[in-house]
Amino acid sequence: MSASNENKKRAVIILSGGLDSTTCMGLAKEAGYELFPISFDYGQRHKIEIENAKQVAEHYGVSGRHKIIKLDFLRDFGGSALTDDNIDVPNVVDGLTEGSEESEIPVTYVPGRNLLFLSIATSYAEVTGSEAIYIGVNALDYSGYPDCRPEFIHKVEEVIALATKVGVEGKGITIETPLIDWTKARIVQEGLKIGVPYELTTSCYNGKAEACGVCDSCRLRLKGFEEAGSKDPIAYLA
Repeated sequence: MSASNENKKRAVIILSGGLDSTTCMGLAKEAGYELFPISFDYGQRHKIEIENAKQVAEHYGVSGRHKIIKLDFLRDFGGSALTDDNIDVPNVVDGLTEGSEESEIPVTYVPGRNLLFLSIATSYAEVTGSEAIYIGVNALDYSGYPDCRPEFIHKVEEVIALATKVGVEGKGITIETPLIDWTKARIVQEGLKIGVPYELTTSCYNGKAEACGVCDSCRLRLKGFEEAGSKDPIAYLA
């Protein structure tokens, strides 16, 4: 490895293959980081996103560093519409999403998911000498998810400082959440400016070859592109 590569700053990107995480990948690259993507196969209904993540990693030229971690026990646990076939994914047609109370935590919340993701990403960050972890959490669009709040991120950073060698040595690992208070429209606008390959991504919770267009995630994505004055490049059933 050359001296210039040794001195380049590095970041682990939690890459789902969706719009938000892929935007984070682009933003990390723009910020000058050497990219180390990590994806999680946790038995999610929309497992197709893993293939999208592979394509995104290839697009950015970092397939060799892309780690895919299996967390099968999250499907064994169930308790979420994304990991339990007995719980339906809500959609706008059903009126479930729009009719729910703002304080309710959606059934698409996966218990402990981001806590697990960040813990494992921290391990990868230490091994690779990365100083940052990028995660595409958004408290604006997904305010019902407790593990997408700034308070959660700050507490995890505190734990990382206490529980890692680099933290004890005073170097530390930061958690970067550039999208946390952005609207979906702004995410799309900023991503398009830097050439984020949205055609390689998926956001649909139902996990089909074509996005359903009616689940909450599809609805938010389509609304974001519309408000950004752009056309979503992926295919939809509805």
